[in-house]
Amino acid sequence: MILTSKTILKKIEEEELLITPFRTSQVQPASIDLRLGKHFMIIDKSSTPFISLEKPISYKQVCQDTIIIPPQGFVLGTTIEYINLPNDLTAFVEGRSSIGRLGLFIQNAGWVDPGFHGQITLELYNANRVPIELKAGRRICQIVLARLDQKGTAYTGKYSGQEKATASRIYLDVECKNAFSRREKFKEFD
Repeated sequence: MILTSKTILKKIEEEELLITPFRTSQVQPASIDLRLGKHFMIIDKSSTPFISLEKPISYKQVCQDTIIIPPQGFVLGTTIEYINLPNDLTAFVEGRSSIGRLGLFIQNAGWVDPGFHGQITLELYNANRVPIELKAGRRICQIVLARLDQKGTAYTGKYSGQEKATASRIYLDVECKNAFSRREKFKEFD
């Protein structure tokens, strides 16, 4: 079940749902608007000839009030807000329609697990043919909260507690580690 503004405000008031900083004006009929922070990460093309899922990649980090994303440009950003979901709520992150109509796609893999706490990293992609200027503090996306059928296990994964824009940590996935172990085990057969 998706939470309405009335339930959202009640959960915030009772401190079951924590969002910091928070203004009641951010609450929409069935979502909460989140604002763009000042921390951005851009893939460092000079030290990253290609992207591998098995190792970290290099990013240039910038902390500034304004960023310009070139056409077909990709930037990691973050929300100003730090959220802490209880174990019985999950959240979907959606870009605002008004922003999407400008050609800016906003994603964070779309999902926030129950028990997650941290700032939300946003993948920002300019699908337009002209640059897009973004300013910190602007309402950029929204989270839609949904109640689980029962309390779940709190998220304790590799992005738990993240602050600022956070690079991909896919290289820490279990299947990557297992693949390396199997390769070593069967290396003699190559």
